[in-house]
Amino acid sequence: MLRRVLALPSARIAVAVLAVIALLAALGPLLAPHDPLATGDHPLGAASGTHLLGTDYLGRDMLSRLLDGSRVSVLGSLEVALTALAVGVVPGILSVYLGRAFEWITLRLADTLVALPFLLFAVAVVALLGNGITQAMLVTGVLVSPLFYRVSRAATLAVARSPYVEAAVIGGASIGWVVRRHVWTKVLPPIAVALAQTIGVGFVIVSSLTFLGIGVQPPAPTWGGLLASDLGYLAQRPWAPVTPALLIMVTVWACNVLADALRDVSGEAGRALVLRRRALDRRLDESGPAPAGGAR
Repeated sequence: MLRRVLALPSARIAVAVLAVIALLAALGPLLAPHDPLATGDHPLGAASGTHLLGTDYLGRDMLSRLLDGSRVSVLGSLEVALTALAVGVVPGILSVYLGRAFEWITLRLADTLVALPFLLFAVAVVALLGNGITQAMLVTGVLVSPLFYRVSRAATLAVARSPYVEAAVIGGASIGWVVRRHVWTKVLPPIAVALAQTIGVGFVIVSSLTFLGIGVQPPAPTWGGLLASDLGYLAQRPWAPVTPALLIMVTVWACNVLADALRDVSGEAGRALVLRRRALDRRLDESGPAPAGGAR
């Protein structure tokens, strides 16, 4: 599946963009040319050789704050996606096999979580547990988990009605064996699509919360927080919000493109793509190499 994904040009571009974002998250604080929390004598300074992106209203280097804040933004989005994955997938698969009572309870819980506004709920949890990015992202991940629940449940229902799965159940195979042997390989592609999409959603959620000052204690930098602070000084630095906004947009775009590529190469569409490529390779092999010289 990985080879099929990387065979698509759009997927290669998306993976390259996400790899750069991951490197920023891993090495950004080390690459920062200045202390991101140190104030300076030139507030709202323009771009220069010393400060490539200028300075904010306290004279802090914007490039250093952008690089340092990339780690919080990336880790926050991954926390949302992985929490939603862990909370949603297992109940979604088991709801097909553990009887009507478990199915009814999990469906009602999923409907309840969908109805809750994640932003207001995250604000309430932060007010109760303290202003921290981890608890805000964990709660948000739980609220996003119905996506994984419904995706895994739908894929499991499709597999559970297959003759070979029914034969295994009639033959006395345990639920764990059936899930490991037959269900998981069929459920994994749609879960991968949902995971890539949810990482993009996580970036939007993290940026929205930190834009409002939720989840991160100032003066710690984040992409959403930098965007909010820059909007207050548009008269002096009208170009300042472009960089953090562009980073957020490009990251979310890359996640969505990767999700589309995973969807295109999985299932029936993926098999059709493989068959078309095999037919093309077969025609090229049958045609043979072109003659080296012209006929006399």
